[in-house]
Amino acid sequence: MGALIDRPLNDSQVREFETQGFTLLSNALDAQTLEKLNRDLNEWLLESRNYSDSYGQQTDGRPRFSLEPGHTFERPALRRVASPVELSLIYLNVMRDSAAVDAVAQLIGPNIKFNNAKINLKHPGMATKVDFHQDFMFEPHTNDDLVTVLYFLDELTPDNGPLEIVPSSHKGPLYDHWHDGIFTGAVSPEVAVRAQAKAISCFGLAGTACLMSTRLLHGSAPNRSSAPRTLYIVEYCAEDAYPLQANHIPSKFAGEIVRGESTNRVRCSDYDMIFPEFPTGASFFEQQARRT
Repeated sequence: MGALIDRPLNDSQVREFETQGFTLLSNALDAQTLEKLNRDLNEWLLESRNYSDSYGQQTDGRPRFSLEPGHTFERPALRRVASPVELSLIYLNVMRDSAAVDAVAQLIGPNIKFNNAKINLKHPGMATKVDFHQDFMFEPHTNDDLVTVLYFLDELTPDNGPLEIVPSSHKGPLYDHWHDGIFTGAVSPEVAVRAQAKAISCFGLAGTACLMSTRLLHGSAPNRSSAPRTLYIVEYCAEDAYPLQANHIPSKFAGEIVRGESTNRVRCSDYDMIFPEFPTGASFFEQQARRT
């Protein structure tokens, strides 16, 4: 059974999530927790210098650490750590217990379970970008009560590739991420142009968390600053939402109840999509690269 919840979101933040598809929670992580998270991350960054290609192993055999093209010993470019909760006690503890977990329970609870987790990094001057997409198109469930929590491990500024979201797009359609028979992990160029015109950027100090609907259109530009931009991303779902496909970021902790209790019930919502392609590489970055 998960812990009893506090209520870190005020009524205005709850309404913002319902109408806009996201809300920001300041000070979701304290300074000591941030220091511990970044300490483990820095160890992985140092380790990555010894590799020339993606490495490590997820529970399904795919690489755990994804390296960006152009990665070198002198200029390491680690861009993804898949399921850090498998490797680090502090990442596991934050997944299980933080103000943001309580906030998720406010929004789609009271019964909440863990789905998956990852770290996405953008190093200064590197080309990593994320094309507009909807998280739900990578992880179909019986219902769409899924929330993505993005913890800012660095300050997000206008220049370091901040999260770009399209307000209220979670109330719109689910867009195909398949194009010409290829799963690109992104919306079509036409939809992307419209999304970019409506998108707003999310800025915040390290320790902030953005809570985002799984249906919300979002992306991000490359890091054009001299400062890193790192997100610890944890996805949760309502306890009565069940996966319809294998988890694209597998974990032995997937399905763990983090708030509330197990009801042994399943709830279905009305939607349709083409099943996503299960990734064969280290991350969805390889799938989005096929777009070009």
